[in-house]
Amino acid sequence: MRVDPKICTRDRLLAWRTEARAAGQRVVHCHGCFDIVHPGHIHHLQYARSLGDLLVVSVSADAQVNKGLDRPLIPDDLRAASLAALECVDRVHLNYDATAVGLLEDLQPDIYVKGREYEQNFDPRFVAERETVTRHGGRVVFSSGDIVYSSTALIGTLRKSEFEEEKSHRFCERYGLDIPSLARVVEQFRGQRVMVVGDYMLDRYHFCDATGVAGEGPMMALRKIDSRDFDGGAAVIALHLRGLGADPTLFTSLADDELSASVELRMRWAGVRLETLHQQPRCIVKHRYLVDETKLFKVDDGSVAPLDSQAEAELADRILAHAHEYSAVIFADFGYGLLTAGLLDRILPRLRDCVPVLTADVSGKQGNLLRFTGVDLLCPTEREVRETLHDFTSGLGAVVSNLLQANNARQAIITLGKQGLVTCDWPGGNAKASDNRLRSEYLPAFSARSVDPLGCGDSLLATASLTLASGGSLQAAALLGSLAAAVQVQSLGNVPLTREALMGMIHRRQMVLERPNTASRLAG
Repeated sequence: MRVDPKICTRDRLLAWRTEARAAGQRVVHCHGCFDIVHPGHIHHLQYARSLGDLLVVSVSADAQVNKGLDRPLIPDDLRAASLAALECVDRVHLNYDATAVGLLEDLQPDIYVKGREYEQNFDPRFVAERETVTRHGGRVVFSSGDIVYSSTALIGTLRKSEFEEEKSHRFCERYGLDIPSLARVVEQFRGQRVMVVGDYMLDRYHFCDATGVAGEGPMMALRKIDSRDFDGGAAVIALHLRGLGADPTLFTSLADDELSASVELRMRWAGVRLETLHQQPRCIVKHRYLVDETKLFKVDDGSVAPLDSQAEAELADRILAHAHEYSAVIFADFGYGLLTAGLLDRILPRLRDCVPVLTADVSGKQGNLLRFTGVDLLCPTEREVRETLHDFTSGLGAVVSNLLQANNARQAIITLGKQGLVTCDWPGGNAKASDNRLRSEYLPAFSARSVDPLGCGDSLLATASLTLASGGSLQAAALLGSLAAAVQVQSLGNVPLTREALMGMIHRRQMVLERPNTASRLAG
């Protein structure tokens, strides 16, 4: 699609401003998101244009729009093109800064126009913008607001699937991710030696028939039809890795009982190397009761059994003995006592020196993300991040930034359930190198239907970790992890991933990964 000549870089815009000033023309400036250009916007812009000779509109780039995880709905280049198509607009500029202050400092407009809602607005960002304009002799004018519409309200009425596909495609386009590049990364999974350290648990599904209400009280009466066991916790992460072609070793703690013995046989039969302590009083079992495919309730059977100092030392020695042979170590803390603070203090600094990739996740209230200092990747849910920092009100970006700085982690993939995920990293490699500005990218979920969300986070963690170990980027890790979760969510229970299933999902999403973007389709 041909780029409208009205859309300017910063240098071209300032040169145009110099020419306008020399010609004695009055320049008016408007700034905003302009997600969907509606009649309220047009009225606002026409009013602004009537105040001067020339109108420049600056548009917040995608990364600077803070209106929710699924906003902006329209990518920034299309928002700029929509504004450039308006007769009343003379120039359009994409602003990549968090506010318009820097642009106002350079442009020095004669008039800066904002909506009437800003007249009593004391947000520090707008206060700084107003001070910048007036310091250079300009005026701030508030439009009349006779016609009021809201992009947010309008967007709430739209079908979002098309826009979500567009967001996914733009994500892939920005980071050079397509089917051939993803296939090359998946091919590199073969033979990667990955260590998994974490709690073992058994997920037992009880399939029942609902027979009615019990006669002795107001409770549901169920008749058990069948039961099925799935290896869970750190074990299923190791099984995912094996299914994807890697060579995993699982370090965990089991009980000295028949159930634990069967676990050891099953892991070795699946091709997972096993290094165990026998510190659990009994095997941890999570019972889930289902009618058809609907889960009614869960009963946990097992207790927290933290390692004592002797067991910590033994496990640390076993982990570190051959750590240099691994390309990645995954920590999976389910809160049952294996990953104690003492163990992590012993091994993390030394692993950091000899293992290329360290990743971690927690599950449950006992796990603590702050223990995993200096890791390359954290993969928690939004709730887990907020519970860790006891911050339930700040924006997600601010909370994740605080987490990564607190434990000196390099990057994170924050899962949002059905909404998808957000990648967060420091463009310069760490908080200090990037001037403390966190980069975040939203990726919608790929799953069209959900049978069982159990284990989606584990499949994402395994796949994302393996991607990093294979030389892939954070964005490739997030994309492949999301596709792996889309495979997982279609199965009932913890079913290990396979390379074939993952590649099948990649090819089924070809229209999202490689289709022409909206701009190209509109132009065609």
